[in-house]
Amino acid sequence: QVRLVESGGGSMQAGGSLRLSCAASGDDISNYCIGWFRQTPGKEEREEVAGLDTDGRTPYVDSVKGRFTISRDNAENTVYLQLNSLKPEDTAMYYCAAGNPEACQFEYWGQGIMVTVSP
Repeated sequence: QVRLVESGGGSMQAGGSLRLSCAASGDDISNYCIGWFRQTPGKEEREEVAGLDTDGRTPYVDSVKGRFTISRDNAENTVYLQLNSLKPEDTAMYYCAAGNPEACQFEYWGQGIMVTVSP
């Protein structure tokens, strides 16, 4: 089973950029469907903002298209989420998740990393 650890979060002013990392261990991350999710403070549901399947497809939620980019470094066994042109509404806890590539059901989750964007 794969273990995931996020890093790279923090506080940023609107318009700035951050890069989130999701380091995998225990298995090869390229064997999994990957998703980046976020959970806004006070809300229970997590929103998937970006995905990366084993065929290289990268769907994004409309609110982040053109601003966020998901990528994978197989040598580092790490998945990244580049966040550009940040907005206050991007403030959330961000999680990476991995799942079986056939159904893309996310079974493995990181602990989450906070991103705070001020006006």
